[in-house]
Amino acid sequence: MINIALPKGRMGDRVYELFASVGYRCDALQNESRKLVFADEANGVRYLLIKPQDVAVYVERGAADIGVVGKDVLLETGPDVYELLDLGLGVCALAVAAPNGYTEDPDRILRVATKYPNVARRYYAHMNRDIDVIKLNGSIELAPLLGLSDVIVDVVETGSTLRENNLSVRQTIAPSSARLIANISSYKFKRGEIDPMLFALSERKG
Repeated sequence: MINIALPKGRMGDRVYELFASVGYRCDALQNESRKLVFADEANGVRYLLIKPQDVAVYVERGAADIGVVGKDVLLETGPDVYELLDLGLGVCALAVAAPNGYTEDPDRILRVATKYPNVARRYYAHMNRDIDVIKLNGSIELAPLLGLSDVIVDVVETGSTLRENNLSVRQTIAPSSARLIANISSYKFKRGEIDPMLFALSERKG
């Protein structure tokens, strides 16, 4: 059995459809249920529904053999896992955004509101820019509107939320999308089971 960590929610549904399309179905998962673990021995898989931010933790520590997580999370947390494949789902970008008309004062410490403090610190350190990181967990766009921060670092997909709040992208830090990751030991000992899945997913994606 391969233990697969799926992100709960809409992205997890899309990822499961991709896995099912290449032969790794689990019909029980499609039933309305509060269960978090679904096994299908016929197809040799066990699906674990996990909060998106925690998928990499389960994979890194071996509770799951493989999993699907956004590149943004990998960049922020830096887990010790193998990144096997870009699935091409959930395409977006980590970016710096600011209110329309905002002009940065290079002589002042830049206040940055974000859910990605490590990404923000690395990005601005590369620019030798002093920043004050304000860690938030949601509604990041509100921070500059209320004067809590000068700019934000966040994931941007369509940009509609930014536009609705009179913000715009200033710099793009890195692209992001759903990535297939593997536990290092699992990939060594279960490679015979994981590689056919990896090949099928890469063919389907292509």
